[in-house]
Amino acid sequence: MARISIDLHECFRNGRKIDAALEGAMRDAREKRIPTVEIVHGKGSGQLKKRVLRFLQRPDIKAQYHRVEKDSKNHGRLFVHFRD
Repeated sequence: MARISIDLHECFRNGRKIDAALEGAMRDAREKRIPTVEIVHGKGSGQLKKRVLRFLQRPDIKAQYHRVEKDSKNHGRLFVHFRD
């Protein structure tokens, strides 16, 4: 199964870079019709995860995907699944 993977560790201190990276991954997945985006936010204090979840709750973004899955084996990543 094809998947886009994005690691936010490099830009975790810059909000604009985080949003740009997330928007780019979402756009690429839609354009290339890739069903899943893996977002690696890390296991730290949880602030980056909260930021990612807030981004995914934006109405314009939420309309693009089907569901968000928290990885049960690794608490430092999320999967965003798109509709076919």
